[in-house]
Amino acid sequence: MTRDLAAFAAENGVKYFMVSFTDLFGAQRAKLVPAQAIGDMQEEGAGFAGFATWLDMTPAHPDMLAVPDPAAVIQLPWKPEVAWVPANLMMEDAEVEQAPRNVLRRLIETAARAGLHVKTGVEAEFFLLTPEGDRISDPFDTAEKPCYDQQAVMRRYDVVREVCDYMLEMGWGPYQTDHEDANGQFEMNWDFDDALATADKHSFFKFMVKSVAEKHGLRATFMPKPIEGLTGNGCHAHISVWDAPGSEAGTNVFATELGTGPAGELGLSEQGTHFLGGIMKHASALAAITNPTVNSYKRINAPRTASGATWAPNTVTWTGNNRTHMVRVPGPGRFELRLPDGAANPYLLQAVIIAAGMSGIHHKADPGKRYDIDMYAEGHKVRGAPKLPLNLLDALRTYDKDKELKKMMGSPFSEAYLGMKHREWESFVSHFSNWEKEHTLDI
Repeated sequence: MTRDLAAFAAENGVKYFMVSFTDLFGAQRAKLVPAQAIGDMQEEGAGFAGFATWLDMTPAHPDMLAVPDPAAVIQLPWKPEVAWVPANLMMEDAEVEQAPRNVLRRLIETAARAGLHVKTGVEAEFFLLTPEGDRISDPFDTAEKPCYDQQAVMRRYDVVREVCDYMLEMGWGPYQTDHEDANGQFEMNWDFDDALATADKHSFFKFMVKSVAEKHGLRATFMPKPIEGLTGNGCHAHISVWDAPGSEAGTNVFATELGTGPAGELGLSEQGTHFLGGIMKHASALAAITNPTVNSYKRINAPRTASGATWAPNTVTWTGNNRTHMVRVPGPGRFELRLPDGAANPYLLQAVIIAAGMSGIHHKADPGKRYDIDMYAEGHKVRGAPKLPLNLLDALRTYDKDKELKKMMGSPFSEAYLGMKHREWESFVSHFSNWEKEHTLDI
């Protein structure tokens, strides 16, 4: 039964709804709607001008309506009189095909018709900086190897405890928080779920972390590489496929008894192997979505960081329980994609994983050779494995050439995304930097 948002407001003391959507560049947009007006809004949607956000539209386009999904409403734990509700974008009674949540919903339906339900968990890393964003907020966080630093966690206890309390209150099943590999960097983990639920939670998590950080006089960033020389913000995705939807329902079709072959030895079924094969086949094109900014390529093509390792891939390889590769299979029935970064759009991240994986299942794709080596120390020995794109332009060109992935993601989306991202790249390369003067002024 569809939840009635007006009744939800009355039962929970909600005065306002934040009707929210995420645009192509991952920016969250919203209108604040009084509870008294949410009835009509639930049916008709909140009106937006698409051109005013990062969507491929013009001022001449008609009203874009954000129709809230009441099944996903979340009452703000830090401001209970407000509820956040993600919306599906409509225009003239048709879904906006380029809208990220719509892209994901369509791919979920495609997989469901094959009896497959993708479930994922994400590891969303972030930095806590000063309000100006120019340095790490904790002046004592200076260790050469700061990962899991006990004192550093406790110095930011008020922030991470508050966020964790909220996740507990919302029933997300948070199970650990730690200081990550860079100074000033943290990660908080919660239970895996259906791909759409994970995307909604991921989107809300970013909003929540930034809001709580601001409350404490700090600034949280998920930027892929906010500080030169330090490990960047990844957003690793743990992927499995089940025969029924729901976080605790069904049977994991990726899981199998330990068998033979590179993937079977690790407990990955034939379907799981083919899904992985799709990820490997489309990996370089995938980067245009999973690593969507100019700054993203400062993380996946970075020199050794202050801690001794980037913890990010630069080559399309897979392995067992080994964090130096793009994909690792840490145990039976799932694998971890280590390519995505903190700038990844929560909805497009899930969508492109499903698109690539379903392509792999359809074509019975082989993931290729398993490399059980330290890629950081011995990667030069690998022959034939594709290198990941060196920059955003390379990634966009590779995505543009991948006709199957573009079609799976939807032609209207792909055209809109490529057009806007190429304009972003052109803006970047037309920018004059200090580096150019330092290296060219006297030539």
